[in-house]
Amino acid sequence: NPQKVSVTDVKTADLLKQNLGSTKTEIIVGENASAEIAQLGSDVVLNGITGAAGLPATISALKSGAKLALANKESLVIGGKLVLDIAAKEQIIPVDSEHSALAQCLRGENKSQIKKLILTASGGPFRGKSKSELEKVTLEETLKHPTWAMGQVVTINSATLMNKGLEVIEAHLLFGIDFKDIEVVVHPQSIVHSMVEFVDGSTMAQASPPNMKVPIALALSWPDRLENISPAIDWTKSSNWNFEQLDEQVFSALNVARKAGQAAGSAPAVMNAANEECVASFIERKLSFLSIVEIVNKVLEKHISSSQFISNSDLTIDKLFAADKQARVDTKQLISEVSK
Repeated sequence: NPQKVSVTDVKTADLLKQNLGSTKTEIIVGENASAEIAQLGSDVVLNGITGAAGLPATISALKSGAKLALANKESLVIGGKLVLDIAAKEQIIPVDSEHSALAQCLRGENKSQIKKLILTASGGPFRGKSKSELEKVTLEETLKHPTWAMGQVVTINSATLMNKGLEVIEAHLLFGIDFKDIEVVVHPQSIVHSMVEFVDGSTMAQASPPNMKVPIALALSWPDRLENISPAIDWTKSSNWNFEQLDEQVFSALNVARKAGQAAGSAPAVMNAANEECVASFIERKLSFLSIVEIVNKVLEKHISSSQFISNSDLTIDKLFAADKQARVDTKQLISEVSK
C-alpha cells in the first residue's frame, strides 16, 4: 500500500487503477512523474530506472536532501559534473555490486594511497569468443547470461561489455580516480565484486555470493549493515576463483566508454543515448550484435569532433537533453543505413 506511485502514461495509469481497486494509493502520471516522487522528502531514494530516463529522478532526490541509493548508473554517467555538483558528500550510495564493493574497500582509506581500482566482470555469455564468432550471435544467445538474471537492456549491455564501460565512468565519478588507474578483469564466478590495490602492494577485495541483496541492503542502511541479508560464502567447501584478462580488441565497448568519459561534458550522454537506440534495434532484430558498439563509436566520435560537443564548463541540463535527443536521431539514421 504505497502512498504514491508514478507511471509515465495515462493508459498504464488506468490499468493500474483497475488492478489496485479501492486502495488509497495516489497515481501520478507523466514523463517527470518519477522525479516528482523522488523529491517527496524520503530518507533514502533508490533509483532503479533503466537508462537516461532516470536522470530527473536522480537530480530530484539529491535536491531533496535524501540519500540516493543509485542503481541507475546512467544518470550519474550522463549527468557527470552536473550531478556531482548537486550531491553532498556521501549523499550518493552505489547499488551496483562493483561500486558497492569499492565503497566498502575504501572505507577509512586515504585516497592518496590508492594505486588503482579493479572492477570485476563476469565476461557475459560470450567470454572467450573471437570477433568472428560474434558476427552472427542471436538475441536469444545474448540474453543467456551465465551468472545474473537481469532485464534485457542490462543483459545485452553486459554481453557487449558496454555495461562495464558505463561502470568504469561511474567509478571515476564516484571515487575521483583517473581513468588510467581503473582496470577491468574478468572473474566468471562473480564472487569477488571488485578490488582496490594500494601503493604498498596490498589489494583489498570484497567478496559475497552473486546476488544483489547485500549491495541493495547496504545502500539502504549505509553506513550501517543489516543482519542476515544473505548467506555468506561457505569457506569449508572447496572452490576455484578465476581471473582473466579482458580482450579489448574483441570487446571494444570499454575503449569507447573511456573515450567518452575522458572527453566528459556531453560525450557520455551521447554515447549512452546511441547505445540505448542500438540495443533497442538489436532487440527488434534490426541490427547485428557487433554493430551495436560500432555504431555507438561512430556517433560518439562524430559528436566529440563537432561543434555540438559541450564541455563540462558549458554543460546544462537542457543542453544535455538536447545532445541526448540529437544523438538518438543520428543513431537511428545510421541504423537505417546499416539495416537496409
